[in-house]
Amino acid sequence: MSLWSSYKSLPPKTRGLIGIALMVNASAMLLFSDQIEGALGLKSNIEQQQKFFQIQTVERETKG
Repeated sequence: MSLWSSYKSLPPKTRGLIGIALMVNASAMLLFSDQIEGALGLKSNIEQQQKFFQIQTVERETKG
């Protein structure tokens, strides 16, 4: 039995609770991701962020 058919065979109330639990989990991760990254030592510093988001321009060749 596939995962989708197993999910579809659950009662509607259980599927709703699973959906709500997934939304709560995603919301919590969005709220607390900065604190979790800091606690794990994975937070990037300002220099790394500026290097990553650096914009480079390229001159366009003109015809003629």
